[in-house]
Amino acid sequence: MRAVVDTNILVRALIRPQGTVGPILLHLRRGDYTLLYSDAILEELVDVLNRPRIRDKYGLSEADIRTVIALILLRGEYVAPHITIHACRDPHDDKFLEVAVSGQADVIVSGDEDLRVLSPFRGIPVVSPREFLAMLRG
Repeated sequence: MRAVVDTNILVRALIRPQGTVGPILLHLRRGDYTLLYSDAILEELVDVLNRPRIRDKYGLSEADIRTVIALILLRGEYVAPHITIHACRDPHDDKFLEVAVSGQADVIVSGDEDLRVLSPFRGIPVVSPREFLAMLRG
């Protein structure tokens, strides 16, 4: 399965591995799905994880951040979007749609209502983390 996962979900999975979305990174480690990403998505993830209020509150180290980025690079697939999309109420979220369409994603995983209201977007369902985990469990 080819999936685009919203930055917020990846951050939550890293800071609370035992939480409800933590298994998303575990399934990625196992190779249960291919995470599609772009430069813009990786840059946003690194930016959020390096914010002092996030790092300090959750005790994230440089090693933690490097590990999750290395996992994405190892198990993910880089997508250079070949189209520009302006469909989301929050223009910062258009990057997820661009990667999903350009990378022929099977699913977009997000809890963000700005993305969820677009489901399906060009035939690609936008699902919650819970729905995605249920899909992976088969």
